[in-house]
Amino acid sequence: MELFDAWCDLAESKDKRKRLWALVEKERGREEIEDELVQVMRSHYDLIENIAEDVNRLGYAGAAKVLGAVLPQGAKSRSGDLGEILAAELVEEKTGFSVPIRRLRYKDGREMALRGDDFIGVAYDSDDRLWLLKGESKSRKKLGKTTITEARTALNRNHGRCTPDSLLFLANRLLDSNNRDDQDLGRTIRDEVGLEALRPNRIDHMFFTLSGNGVPNALIADLQAASINRNHYVVNLHIEDHGEFIAAIYTEVQDLGND
Repeated sequence: MELFDAWCDLAESKDKRKRLWALVEKERGREEIEDELVQVMRSHYDLIENIAEDVNRLGYAGAAKVLGAVLPQGAKSRSGDLGEILAAELVEEKTGFSVPIRRLRYKDGREMALRGDDFIGVAYDSDDRLWLLKGESKSRKKLGKTTITEARTALNRNHGRCTPDSLLFLANRLLDSNNRDDQDLGRTIRDEVGLEALRPNRIDHMFFTLSGNGVPNALIADLQAASINRNHYVVNLHIEDHGEFIAAIYTEVQDLGND
């Protein structure tokens, strides 16, 4: 199942290299994807195979305690994490980029936000050359101009390039893999940190927002003001009961049940 296709209607506005995607839940769309979303969220915190092994060894209650130890409990932390999770899933479903590392597995505290770019997408063009997507995500009950400005400032930082520490974090995790393709990608990304060979038009930007108030005018104005030397994606996923939805879905994520 394609998560967002089943969950939401997508309205696109496009102007040259700029896209605005407004996502609104379909009637009964949330019910359609709830089980899949729960599994997807778990997979961003741990390997599903690890959770299954915990169930085999510890039972459902014990496995839930292990999973619960890495899940954020505060409303702000949960909101931020869910924004990053949904952004990564949307990137892979809709853009042709992959997000090869699930960053939330590497948090050093479940309530702590990870430093660096919120997500990085990776692709190769038809000539097998590297292409990157630098991403910021924000999750707010009411999305406003201050938050939008903060995200755009982060995207423009480092001349619009992915930050070196974020790229090295990604590259080193890939180099730790036993998969040769992952290792090759990790080496390529490390080379990019040293050479800065990618031109601005080969580093796309995405600003993903999850909010209770839909697309504010400030978000449209932000996209209109963005430079035209690269592709831009600005995304809003409108969840009217923003806080209640996040609390409910995290309860489901931690409840492994008996199935």
